[in-house]
Amino acid sequence: MGVLNGFLFEIFPEDVGHVADVFVGEFLVATATGICRSRKQCQEKMGTNRRCALLRAIFSDSIERMTKDGKKVALLTGVTGQDGSYMVDFLLAKGYEVHGIVRRNSSFNTWRIEHIYGGTVQEARDFFMYYGDLTDANSLIHIIEKIKPDEVYNFGAQSHVRISFDIPENTANVTGLGALRLLEALRVNHSHAKFYQAGSSEMFGLAKEIPQNEHTPFHPRSPYAVAKVFAHWTTVNYREAYKMFIVNGILFNHESPRRAENFVTRKITTGIARILAGKQKKIYLGNLDAKRDWGYAPEYVEACWRMMQREKPEDYVIGTGETHTVREFAEEAFRLAGIPDWRRYVEIDPRYHRPTEVPILLADAKKAREQLGWEPKVKFKDLVKIMLAADCAREGVNPVTIRPEGGGFL
Repeated sequence: MGVLNGFLFEIFPEDVGHVADVFVGEFLVATATGICRSRKQCQEKMGTNRRCALLRAIFSDSIERMTKDGKKVALLTGVTGQDGSYMVDFLLAKGYEVHGIVRRNSSFNTWRIEHIYGGTVQEARDFFMYYGDLTDANSLIHIIEKIKPDEVYNFGAQSHVRISFDIPENTANVTGLGALRLLEALRVNHSHAKFYQAGSSEMFGLAKEIPQNEHTPFHPRSPYAVAKVFAHWTTVNYREAYKMFIVNGILFNHESPRRAENFVTRKITTGIARILAGKQKKIYLGNLDAKRDWGYAPEYVEACWRMMQREKPEDYVIGTGETHTVREFAEEAFRLAGIPDWRRYVEIDPRYHRPTEVPILLADAKKAREQLGWEPKVKFKDLVKIMLAADCAREGVNPVTIRPEGGGFL
C-alpha cells in the first residue's frame, strides 16, 4: 500500500487513509466535481457517473494486487475492442478476475466496457485496467510480473485490413511484433500462463482450397494478414521451443453492434440507421463481391475460451461454414429496414478497394465442432438483424415501426 498512499497523499493530503480504503475496497472517485469521502457516496455516484467508476480501473496500476481468492486470473490485450470487451463479459460471468491492458490516449475509448461499472459490484471489483502497450516490452513485463495471470488473451492489434496498407510499419509493429513482445514477457517472468493468440482468416488470403481449415496454407494479401501470419508462426515456435501452452484461434469474420464503424458491416448498418433518421444520404463502399464467412462475435469468444481449457494446446479454425458477399449483407440490411431499392443509397468509392483483394473466405470448423463442442447459433440473417436493430436504437429510430411493408423487424 506504500505506493498507493504516496500517490493519494499528493492529491488528498487530509484523509489519505480513508480515501485509500475507498480506493481499494470500493471505487476511487476523483473528478472535476470533487472527491467522494465515504463508501456510501462512492456507491451513489457510481450509479450516476460511470466515468468515476472507470477511474478505479484506469488507476489500478497504483494498487498492489489483491489476493486471488481461488479465482482464475486472466489478462487481456485489446480489452476496449469488440472481442476483448465480449471476453471480459464472458470471463466475469465465469467467475474470473480480469485484468485488461489499455493504451494511453487523450480521450476515453471505453464505451464497450462501461456497462460493467453499471452492473454488479462484484463484477466491478473483479475487473482492473492498466496502461500498457504492445509496442512497449517493459510495460508488458511489469504487468505480467505484477498480476501473475493464469490465462492471457492477445486481442490487441491494428486490425483494419484496408488501413494496414496505409500504415504497414505500425501494423507490423503492433500486430506482429506485439505478440512476440507479449510472449517474451511471459517467458522472462517464467510464467506458466496459458496464451491465446487471435489469428485471422485473412491469413489464408488467396486461399488454395475452399473451405479453409487448420491445414490450409497461408497466402496473406495485406500488411495486416502478413503481420498475423508472423504472430501465428511466432506462437507456434514458442510452443515448440519453450513448451508453453499456446493456442491460435483462426477466427473468420465475426461481427456485432460493438464492431467499429469503419468496418464494412457496421458501415452498412450505421449508414442505414442514419439514412432512416434523416442524417445521411449515401453509404460509400468498396468491393461488393468479396465473400466472407460472417459470424456473431459473442459466440466466438466462447470458442476462444474453450481452446484454453483443453489439456493439449492446438490451433482451431472458427467460422460458420457459410459465405456471403458484401452485396448480400447490404441487400439484407436494406430489406430489413424496408428500403427496397438499396442501390439508390450505395455508391462505390475506389478509395476502399484494396491493392490486393481476397475474393473468398469460408471456414471448415469441423475440428472445433468435434473437439471443443462449439457450433455457431446465430445465422447470417439474424446477425444482420441484430446489428441493424442496435444501430437504429442508437439513432432513435424504432425498428418495430420501420416501414413494416418491407418486412422490417415485425
